[in-house]
Amino acid sequence: MSLFGFLILLLIAGICGSIAQTLVGFSRGGCFLSIITGFIGALIGTLLAKKFALPDFFVVEIGGRNFPIIWSIIGAVIFTAVLNALSGKKN
Repeated sequence: MSLFGFLILLLIAGICGSIAQTLVGFSRGGCFLSIITGFIGALIGTLLAKKFALPDFFVVEIGGRNFPIIWSIIGAVIFTAVLNALSGKKN
């Protein structure tokens, strides 16, 4: 994978992670946390899709690797909701 492909992959993961954080209402963290959330969401979402034999809805191929956009957002929502529940609200 080229450097440009890796940067595009980071950008897409960051966008997916920030969409998930917005849907859940998780406001802590920044760009780096959004990227990490996007990648973890892709892992969780892909595992759930394979376990329940669900199809890939929207996949982007970057540098010969597939990145599932929809499953990344769904997995990131699940991951962010769990993080939000475990951390609790800080006043």
